Amino acid sequence: MTYAEILKQYWGYDAFRGIQEAIIESIGSGHDTLGLMPTGGGKSITFQVPALAQPGLCLVITPLIALMKDQVRNLRDRGIKALAIYSGMTREEIVIALENCIFGDYKFLYISPERLDTDIFRTKLRSMKVSLITVDESHCISQWGYDFRPAYLKIAEVRKLLPGVPVLALTATATPEVVQDIQDRLEFRPDSRVFRMSFERRNLAYIVRRTESKGEELLHILRSLPGSAIVYTRNRRRTREVADWLNQQDITATFYHAGLSNTTKDERQRSWLCGEHRVMVATNAFGMGIDKPDVRLVVHIDMPDSPEAYFQEAGRAGRDGQKAYAVLLFAPSDKTQLKKRISDTFPAIDYIRKVYEDVNYYFQMAMGDGRGCTFAFDLEEFCTRFKHFPVQADSALKILTRAGYLEYTDEQDNASRLLFTLTRDELYRLRDDDPDTEKLINVILRSYTGLFTDYAYINEEVLEKRTGLSRQRIYELLLLLTRRHIVHYIPRKKTPYLIYTRERQDKDRLIFTREVYEDRKASYITRIEAMIAYATATDQCRSRMLLRYFGEQNEHNCRQCDVCLSRHPSGLHVGELQDLEAAVSTLLKDDSLPLAEVQHRLKDTFPHLDEGLDYLLREEKLHLEEGMVCLSSSRRS
Repeated sequence: MTYAEILKQYWGYDAFRGIQEAIIESIGSGHDTLGLMPTGGGKSITFQVPALAQPGLCLVITPLIALMKDQVRNLRDRGIKALAIYSGMTREEIVIALENCIFGDYKFLYISPERLDTDIFRTKLRSMKVSLITVDESHCISQWGYDFRPAYLKIAEVRKLLPGVPVLALTATATPEVVQDIQDRLEFRPDSRVFRMSFERRNLAYIVRRTESKGEELLHILRSLPGSAIVYTRNRRRTREVADWLNQQDITATFYHAGLSNTTKDERQRSWLCGEHRVMVATNAFGMGIDKPDVRLVVHIDMPDSPEAYFQEAGRAGRDGQKAYAVLLFAPSDKTQLKKRISDTFPAIDYIRKVYEDVNYYFQMAMGDGRGCTFAFDLEEFCTRFKHFPVQADSALKILTRAGYLEYTDEQDNASRLLFTLTRDELYRLRDDDPDTEKLINVILRSYTGLFTDYAYINEEVLEKRTGLSRQRIYELLLLLTRRHIVHYIPRKKTPYLIYTRERQDKDRLIFTREVYEDRKASYITRIEAMIAYATATDQCRSRMLLRYFGEQNEHNCRQCDVCLSRHPSGLHVGELQDLEAAVSTLLKDDSLPLAEVQHRLKDTFPHLDEGLDYLLREEKLHLEEGMVCLSSSRRS
């Protein structure tokens, strides 16, 4: 089938949008390809269609579990065989999934970048017939990007295991510097191609509201604008506080952050998607891979620390093409808070050395030992014991990771584990009068092996389906069985890990290269300053500011942001007057024209043309004589 026929058969569309077809033709011809497409630009089509057009498996690398689940479900609904491997799965489940990719004629395997470095994946990968590697959120591979993730650097190693397989890298946010870095890090071949789609969102109005009372302003906005909304805040505690407060004001809201269990996150996401809750109050953990096109409003209560983060989060509004709003609430104190993040994110080198030394004492690691050792790591306990502030300690550990001394992972979702503390014979002699307990034990014994000799990973969701008992009931019964010394149950928990990637070093001999520290700090400061400039600007179109940051030159104002809609002394909106002045300058740059001719050429574009021309004449930016209009001498020079 042709690409167009595949698109029609599986998605029902008659034609591709924007640069989709150009990307598909490029990757389908075997070229390494980078696609820059804004949120809602239809990125998934660009790898799903060419993968279906050729034999073999498409490997999709993405950090977004929600996106994995959503796309796998959508592909299966269309009769396309797809799988995903992500945190929380048991080893047995992972092995089965990988075996299916080898023998089961599957077309798509979605996998998180952290899984690429496991022995089991690399062993199984050698037996897979991979036709295409897709790297979603590819800006994460760049150390200059706002969301650098070290695990992405392993993709180049995976390429060496799959020689000749083309790579498609996709991102919705990348500066020109990051675009080049993505190609270098993924080892793009000389015949690679880059396709850019305009990042302009013509249906999205960018607004900055200056206020000392963000709560009241948020309430006013939500009461003024109908429809589904996302409210972003920077810390987990505030998500709950804001959601509770909105509910007290009769606005249905729920909250979401990375610290919630997967079950809770799924439930809250579902309730928001189906409209049970109008507002989702969340940290930046929410939104990626969420397919809800009718979000009318995205509000940031706290300032993001980069235009990339803001553009991506704001871009979740109006994906259906209808009018939507992205509102940033800005207080004078935000500027100071934003600048403080520089020292929090890049603490002094001596402080980083101190954190490294304290980690060694925390794990009682001897000098020269440790390489390859992995430990569950409780940041809060560590900070309490060694008197560190969590934000700065967290940043120090991330810098030590980039420098190659440790690997500090994000919170990993560790599946629940279970061990029977009785022998099998003792268990069979045990009689229990509670039918729920007996049913649960029987299902566990039928579902898992090795339970009497070692801890086995269990999945409460699977047990819920097989027993018919509620998740809460299963949890209570397993705790009861633990107290009765029949089993030892370790519930699922989220835990960061620390891995020693080198032997313990003397802290004074730690080396932090310019690339690891100074250059990244300078890049971070640039992003902070760009964000402050965006929030404080009063005479520049906000859409044009964002586009210019991403290297896109736009010749017109949006005429819908708060700056463009603010009133100029001329009586026109600022955006319209600026566009008019630019258009007149272009018309008259070589010679004068009759005023009537100028009016005729511009009347359809500028509804307040006469008022604007009058202002430009009064200000002597234009000169009118005997019906002929020209630029003033100062403007012409």
